[in-house]
Amino acid sequence: MIYADIIIDISSDKLDRSFQYRVPERLEKTIKAGMVAAIPFGNAGRVCKGYVIGLSDKPKIAPEKIKEISEICSGEETTESRLIALAAWMRENYGSTMIQALRTVLPIQEKIKAKEKKYICLDISEEAGTQLLKELEQTRFKARTRLLRELLEKKRLDYTHAAKELGTTSAVVKKFQEQGIIRIEYDEIMRTSLNTGDISGERRMPLTDEQEAAVKQIQREWKKPSPKPVLIEGVTGSGKTQVYIKLIEQTLSQGKEAIVLIPEIALTYQTVRRFYARFGDKVSVINSRQSQGERYDQFKRAKKGEVQVMIGPRSALFTPFASLGLIIIDEEHEPSYKSESTPRYHARETAIRRAVLEHANVVMGSATPSVEAYSKAMNGEYSLVRLTTRYGSRPLPRVSIVDLREELKAGNRSVLSRELRQKMKGRFEKKEQVMLFLNRRGYAGFVSCRSCGHVMKCPHCDVSLSEHNNERLLCHYCGYETGKPRICPVCGSPYIGGFKAGTQQIEKVVREDFPEVRTLRMDFDTTRTKGSYEKILAAFAAHEADILIGTQMIVKGHDFPDVTLMGIVAADLSLNAEDYRCAERTFQLLCQAVGRGGRGEKPGEAVIQTYHPDHYSIQAAAVQDYQAFYEEEMSYRMLLDYPPAAHMLAVLGSGPEDEKLVQAMYYLKLYIERIYRENDLHIIGPAYASVGKVKDIYRQVIYLKHKDHKTLVHIKDQLEKYIEINSGFRKIYIQFDFS
Repeated sequence: MIYADIIIDISSDKLDRSFQYRVPERLEKTIKAGMVAAIPFGNAGRVCKGYVIGLSDKPKIAPEKIKEISEICSGEETTESRLIALAAWMRENYGSTMIQALRTVLPIQEKIKAKEKKYICLDISEEAGTQLLKELEQTRFKARTRLLRELLEKKRLDYTHAAKELGTTSAVVKKFQEQGIIRIEYDEIMRTSLNTGDISGERRMPLTDEQEAAVKQIQREWKKPSPKPVLIEGVTGSGKTQVYIKLIEQTLSQGKEAIVLIPEIALTYQTVRRFYARFGDKVSVINSRQSQGERYDQFKRAKKGEVQVMIGPRSALFTPFASLGLIIIDEEHEPSYKSESTPRYHARETAIRRAVLEHANVVMGSATPSVEAYSKAMNGEYSLVRLTTRYGSRPLPRVSIVDLREELKAGNRSVLSRELRQKMKGRFEKKEQVMLFLNRRGYAGFVSCRSCGHVMKCPHCDVSLSEHNNERLLCHYCGYETGKPRICPVCGSPYIGGFKAGTQQIEKVVREDFPEVRTLRMDFDTTRTKGSYEKILAAFAAHEADILIGTQMIVKGHDFPDVTLMGIVAADLSLNAEDYRCAERTFQLLCQAVGRGGRGEKPGEAVIQTYHPDHYSIQAAAVQDYQAFYEEEMSYRMLLDYPPAAHMLAVLGSGPEDEKLVQAMYYLKLYIERIYRENDLHIIGPAYASVGKVKDIYRQVIYLKHKDHKTLVHIKDQLEKYIEINSGFRKIYIQFDFS
């Protein structure tokens, strides 16, 4: 016997209120999650429609009390039913409850009160109103007289205006309503934070021959019976956005809609300007800095068909478009496309699955594609399109690598090498702009004692504290803050200092070296407030500053024609991360950073400062040679069975009691070894996560590697059942993370 969990009302924010129904034998082979089903509901047995969200062979109550599904409404596929089917796929492939998956794909269901404007309208004829006004003028009811006189003139008044300017009270309104003289009307106001500013300077650029050829290649792929996802590998500045716009034009001309995913809020400003200049009010945007009301209203507008192009981070993937035709994933390689909360889905795979359900197309683009995506293009799963030259045949920036070890030997202890300082001086003299990139935030990195080596750490998290400008030490995981100690708490030494320059320190050095130069800084601390990204980027674009100093948010997707020098202050900080992707991340960041220079008429230059000048990721980034990097990186991944050479599942456990967590993770490993006895499964751990404790919650991880993704999904399914029936896991939170 099969039972179906059905949600009756998905407009309710109580998405976990589902009801179980018996599936008749005739429907057992056809029923799937997402389908619309007709069901008897309530004591009267009235027939309602609901959405199937899951199937099970176990009844939740006595089987004789469970009613039977009447029928499947096969002709009633809706936007919601397709999104629910997508949620079911995410639950299976990423490990979560169905409710967690539904809350991810149906963000519009959050109960947000609509923002409304209130109006007072005349509800009687003009003749009757004129007669009543004459009568009121003979009385002491001055407020009623003023309101009626204004209504006879304008017929409809803003309620706020009537209250402020005419002194209209609620008592006056109530009296007129009771007498049938007026009625109250409401207009819904759509909240938006879309501020594109003046877009008159945004010119429509004609496609180059190479871009035209790329568009035609993609269109040929789309005409095939089963089109593949398309990966555009285009060097920085090759004009991928213009290709996207052309493809969206075609999609909209067919009456369909498009979603454009971008990785960072910082990219929204310039991207939205370009799309808004071309598509006007058809474009909307969502991002995490918007209020819940603003996000709710944009999804509502999409559902009503008022917008046809939605731009935003990975959550924009679930925009409830009725006729979705195209999903574009810009900067496909970005790690922000991977969710850090359950379900830990990847926007790339999830977009491809949604496209299958919607009969839509997927186009991804990057100057430095992820190794996973590029390997799929190499083995034919994706169609590969290349853009090899910059727009207008502009040359790539000239790149020089500075060995920081040699700088120290020469007595230069500044964060700026002699070569970089000299080139900055030359650019400032020519009134050209400079960008300095550092993959750090705050005033300095960790603070330690130079006598005994003790590092100041957060008492709640297993991470070092960062020093900020005001002599305060801050934990960037939980927000713990304390004053910088004057003496070492371990050995009593007064030699306490910070290491590794931060963006504020670089800004301070630049101001000391170049006092006349106007600086802007863009990092975590300067972009906390709403609209701060747009203000900083607009100011730099308007030449209100000569140099922009920032973390990785400044190196992705921005286009400033007068930036002719890019300085990468410490290229190899990200090489020391505890992650098998650290070389890939470093290569991608450096390529993106180098690509910011020379995007206008003037040629660009880049200076890479590093302690590892011979590392293959830095050498390949300097000459923008993706193929050389990919071959070197894949040999390393194949040697150690890392994705995409093999599939990997991380089983992440967390809990407030260290001893119980260690025991629980040990039992999970034993259970894995019991249910899968083949020797082709590589198990690593359990071990503490790279940050072993956050906010007094301990964290451990087990890694599983296998050539077959389905094997890992099967193990995940078995672990979910094991965890569910074992009470020892009640206080342990388990997450599954596929890569």
